[in-house]
Amino acid sequence: MKKKLHFLILAFLALGISGCMNGNASGELENVGLLVPETVNDGVWGTKGYKGLLKIQSNHDVDVFYKESMINDTSIEQAIKEYKKDDVNLVFGHGSEYSEVFNHLAEKYPEFHFVSFNGDASEKNTTSLKFKGYSMGFFGGMIAARHTKTDKIGVIAAFDWQPEVKGFVDGAKYQNKDIEIFVEYTRDWNDKPKALKRLASLVSKDTDVVYPAGDGYNVGVIEELKERGLFAIGYVSDQSDLGESTVLTSTVQHADKLYEVVADKFSKGELPSGNLEFDFKDGVISMGKFSPLVPEDFQTTINQHVKHYIETGKLPNGKEAK
Repeated sequence: MKKKLHFLILAFLALGISGCMNGNASGELENVGLLVPETVNDGVWGTKGYKGLLKIQSNHDVDVFYKESMINDTSIEQAIKEYKKDDVNLVFGHGSEYSEVFNHLAEKYPEFHFVSFNGDASEKNTTSLKFKGYSMGFFGGMIAARHTKTDKIGVIAAFDWQPEVKGFVDGAKYQNKDIEIFVEYTRDWNDKPKALKRLASLVSKDTDVVYPAGDGYNVGVIEELKERGLFAIGYVSDQSDLGESTVLTSTVQHADKLYEVVADKFSKGELPSGNLEFDFKDGVISMGKFSPLVPEDFQTTINQHVKHYIETGKLPNGKEAK
């Protein structure tokens, strides 16, 4: 009888432990890890991820960890192994480069939920987040086209798949049918020397407003524009602090807020796998502070257009964001 009772107690404890493990894997937030390809001190994209991590720490009273320069599969998996020892069960890979490796690691590390950006999440414990950049680009293009004196504006983008680039072009054409728009690509988020060469090419074509749609180089491009007495539309962060006489406004992606949204959903067991999109209506995209150079009546017009877009999903041209 004692042996039987002992067996039942062990079985009950085993079920209890199993239940706790399943609960943790399916939604109970323990600790949180962050991987960034460059640094958290870039003042733009990486910094936003780090700020989001700190907000999660504050709001959920969990430990958080981050690792920089995570750019190859071997270092990424090693980081995951270390995070496992730290009782991490929610991991953010701060970029599109993490989607594929996260899909590969997902089955091997089922206790984690892997979150990346702008990729294709194919496993049950992977999620990819995407900002709907077309709409913010559209409004940025309208402002650039309204301000130009040469009717020539430019974009320095990292990659041709960025939806904000097409949005910028369409918004500029909507605002000014006579506009000329030149688009240059760096094929790299952070290559400042190459971006400055692309800027020199744009300036040689008499462009006077430029949209530097990249992470590690946009500050350098804006500083060069300031030196030349030209103008910019900021990208990712509100970059008005770089000079209101240069930065007309910014198209802002609030990655730090999105981190909070994701952690809240995960802690409630409501974070789905797959690819998720977020826009102005979710409070994670906005326009930045306007320069005094942008007429107040046009500021009001843009704000009204943004409000209408949030309420109806329709841009000023009557179309939905692509």
